[in-house]
Amino acid sequence: MGTGVATTVPRGQLLAQCWAELGPAVAPLSNGLGRPLARTEKLILDPLVLRPAHNPRFASGSIRAEHVEELRAMIVAAGPKLAATAAWFTLLKKARRRAKVTEGNPQDLYFQRCFELAAEYGGPGARPDAERIAADTVAEIHEPGERLTVTELRDFVRTHAPELTELLTRTWPAPWERTAPAARLADFLAADIPDTALFAALITGRAGTHEWAAVERPGVALGYGLTDYERLVPPALGSTASKKRLPKPMDRSILERLFAAFTSAFHRESMAAVPALVRQEIHRCAQPWQLAEEVSRVVLVLGRDATDGLDGNGPAAPGAATKLRARWQREAYVRRVQRLPWAEVPERSRADVYGVRQAYLRRLWVRLHGRELRSELVTAEQVWDLLDGVLRSVIMDQRDQLRSALTREAGAA
Repeated sequence: MGTGVATTVPRGQLLAQCWAELGPAVAPLSNGLGRPLARTEKLILDPLVLRPAHNPRFASGSIRAEHVEELRAMIVAAGPKLAATAAWFTLLKKARRRAKVTEGNPQDLYFQRCFELAAEYGGPGARPDAERIAADTVAEIHEPGERLTVTELRDFVRTHAPELTELLTRTWPAPWERTAPAARLADFLAADIPDTALFAALITGRAGTHEWAAVERPGVALGYGLTDYERLVPPALGSTASKKRLPKPMDRSILERLFAAFTSAFHRESMAAVPALVRQEIHRCAQPWQLAEEVSRVVLVLGRDATDGLDGNGPAAPGAATKLRARWQREAYVRRVQRLPWAEVPERSRADVYGVRQAYLRRLWVRLHGRELRSELVTAEQVWDLLDGVLRSVIMDQRDQLRSALTREAGAA
């Protein structure tokens, strides 16, 4: 791979080199430069091939030299399955066009299903019934009776707007009882292994709700990056939504909050029917942290505390905060920005690095909100994986943005 004497190799560079070895068979999963698409990395390579949650040596933005060949071997070994995945993806897109389906992003909807088809059947070329399998798969994914649709959501909100607006006015904000929990958030974050009894005590003691009192003060939610306003305002019911222009979490309309979850097809079948979903969301937005479950609120404040000082240079608290700080500061672009004088740092890079905690809390809120919609509450054993996974997701997005910026600059040169 030509790593020379370097002790680490940038992960993105290494993935691009390994991907190039797979050849044109994976072109449907590649971008114009021949690299894996961002969604290929997010939906296929990371969760299904490299599995960094189980192989932490592959999780960092830089891969140590002694792990380079192991990562390369894993991708090469998955090559036939990835080629079959690409072929199934091409076939499913054709079936989608024939069925005149326009809802949803095909990569979001089909990538992981195509990987499953590749594992079950191999490539479609070996299956005389491949077109039928593709058509059946597309029909299953878009079956109106099985999955909620954005169109159904919009229609319900529009036709029931007066009733829903009155419910929203009557509900927001909901009264809540101020508490003084005995269990300490810092004790849970500092523990080497998940303390299930302490986690239960945090929930029973309503530690998440207790922490909401400070957020009601002017500027606090703004400082956390959850809103653009000094004071939180009741959400609108909403009539339109766009994934590219979603406001910050606590500024979103009811429609936008649900739309963000609807645009991901995974687990959508586990959500409630649209009328119940909309009414539940109206009640949810009136609760502390605008989350319905105390366990979600506790996890959010654990994430808040674990990332306090994430972008600073002072000592981090023991446990989760130290581990998250270490992951963040392993990133080469982070270290570079922190070394440069403030005036020499490009504005976007400055916002990414020094605003990482706000980006983190927004993404953690979205993850917890989505889990509530699917009735997937977090257990004590899952807390660290969730907190760590959110930071990793933020880092991956920042890397993608940096790579795109460098590509544009190179093209303009």
